[in-house]
Amino acid sequence: MSANTTLISTEAEYTISSGDTGWVMLCSALVFLMSPALGFFYAGLARAKNALSLMYLTVMSVAVVSFQWYLIGYSLTFSETGSAFIGDSAHFLLRGVGRAPQFPDQTIPASAFMLFQCMFAAITPALAFGSAAERMSVSLKRVRFCTLLVSLKPYLFFFFFFFSWVLPFYSFLFGQRLFMVYVITSWIWSKNGWLTLLGAMDYAGGTPVHISSGLAAVAYAMVVGKRRDYNENVNTPHNVSFVFLGLALMWFGWFCFNAGSALAANARSVHSLVCTHLSACTAAVVWVLMDYQHTRKWSIIGLCTGAVAGLATITPGSGLVSPSSALAFGAIGSIISNVILRYKHRLGFDDALDVFAVHYIGGLVGLVLTGVFAEQWVIALGYPEGTPLEDIPIGGWLDGNWMQVPIQLAAIASVSAWSFFVTYLILIVLNKIPFLTLRLADEDEIIGTDWAEMGERAYGYLPMDEEHARLQQMIDDAKNRSSDDDDTLSVASGGEVQLDEHVNGALNARKGSCIDLHLSAETTASKKRGLKYALRQFMMSRREKNPAIINDVSHILEETVILDYGQNEKILKELEGINYEQKKPAKAIPTNLEMSDMTDQRNYYFYSNTEEAGPSRTASGRNTPVQETEHVDKSHKIHEL
Repeated sequence: MSANTTLISTEAEYTISSGDTGWVMLCSALVFLMSPALGFFYAGLARAKNALSLMYLTVMSVAVVSFQWYLIGYSLTFSETGSAFIGDSAHFLLRGVGRAPQFPDQTIPASAFMLFQCMFAAITPALAFGSAAERMSVSLKRVRFCTLLVSLKPYLFFFFFFFSWVLPFYSFLFGQRLFMVYVITSWIWSKNGWLTLLGAMDYAGGTPVHISSGLAAVAYAMVVGKRRDYNENVNTPHNVSFVFLGLALMWFGWFCFNAGSALAANARSVHSLVCTHLSACTAAVVWVLMDYQHTRKWSIIGLCTGAVAGLATITPGSGLVSPSSALAFGAIGSIISNVILRYKHRLGFDDALDVFAVHYIGGLVGLVLTGVFAEQWVIALGYPEGTPLEDIPIGGWLDGNWMQVPIQLAAIASVSAWSFFVTYLILIVLNKIPFLTLRLADEDEIIGTDWAEMGERAYGYLPMDEEHARLQQMIDDAKNRSSDDDDTLSVASGGEVQLDEHVNGALNARKGSCIDLHLSAETTASKKRGLKYALRQFMMSRREKNPAIINDVSHILEETVILDYGQNEKILKELEGINYEQKKPAKAIPTNLEMSDMTDQRNYYFYSNTEEAGPSRTASGRNTPVQETEHVDKSHKIHEL
């Protein structure tokens, strides 16, 4: 009986609101939606051959981080008995996380609070992966390492074989969460955190989400290096529709990302939602206008990027500033991020998807502006009516608190330094381990992460990659050579391609869109493996017979694409009003063919004798896809190699 009395007495010490609990549960679900939305956003900005890997990483980070959050993450971040630097083991395996609130002033169960914060922790590493897109590995080179273990007992071999798949990606996630994110989140949001005690203001995640992921992205980009074909025009989004869809879903989820941080369905939560929306709208308009001033084009990529910049900027201040101030957040954040992005190629690292300019700069600007525009009356919206003003924290400069901006700058400096150096150290250590290489091999980067490491493609067809123009260059060089003097073709990147004698005589004699070419590659072990791989795959693809030719389909294709196995018959049935003829076995290659991604399977190639106007660059540093092309020759063909 005494035990029951104690239990009732304990329950009487807190109040659980079903409305607040339901609101936080809903917000947790919608914040989760932001992770796959980010996958769509990143996949659309990247090239088609790397789209699936980015979707995979954004959702897989949720799975990995959630498991770690259950094990140790929540306890290291929010335990009441932790230090000013990090929490302790009080809530390992979610011990003691149940009906009672985590903190006395909350009206929701600790389990609801835990789940909501888990979604915050899960999206942070996904943001950072965008900087290393198109050349980071999601597995590792395991063959040589595992070969050494073949002679060992089978169970030991399979143990290492399993970890050879998961270690690079999971090791980075585990180490970064443990030594960076949990530490920073404990600083700013734990009751005992030193930044909390210092008085730093961050309502919904400017420091633990945007500042930390932005500098982690820079470290990742620096460690893995630039893309093989990196230049200032390399960022051409392959699917703007995905970018738009991702932005729409993220904007939707961001309402709960910020408004849910009130941890109650109250006036402050609604106020945060209003400020979030106004900032995003303002930033999107400002970004589009800046792009138009630079390119005289209305860019939907600029619209989406600007909206995300505005959302990142308002995050730390959404529940601390007035709606009028939110307009300034969106405008100032958008302007500064746009300018940084316009000159990003001078920064010395390849941030593929602009994480630094959008998230780090947005979070930095938002934290500084919070120190200026935070107001006590907004903070009071989260307190019960009748609470004395002396019990409510004061705002920033608008309330006469002149020390708030220096405190915000101290928080930015400490979190930035910790995020960058800890992430950089973790990546350097992982990259030094032979079987934990972080970067793709050259040939895998050419093929694309999707096919090289996942064995899947986002589409049944892919745009041909300029990387394979080397093979076209071989053909062009061969055409310019004498049929009597030259019987070999040297390639700049190494290796020789031997040409049959009758081919040399035919190269300059043949006119039209196709030439007969017999190639056999001989390369040495000292040459770069990338060319050998491409040539080997090229030779394997030539073993197929009965190439099909389709004429006069220029109105169907806007760009050169590759069709995977089984697509040939389907596309032929769908094409109407075309001249189809079956050609006898031959080894025909178009003179203007840009070789597409090489695979071990059967491939079909579209190609076009067209000249396309160069892509137009927006002020956001990206290229907009060319909408129209000038046709020099309307003959389009399909070749089965």
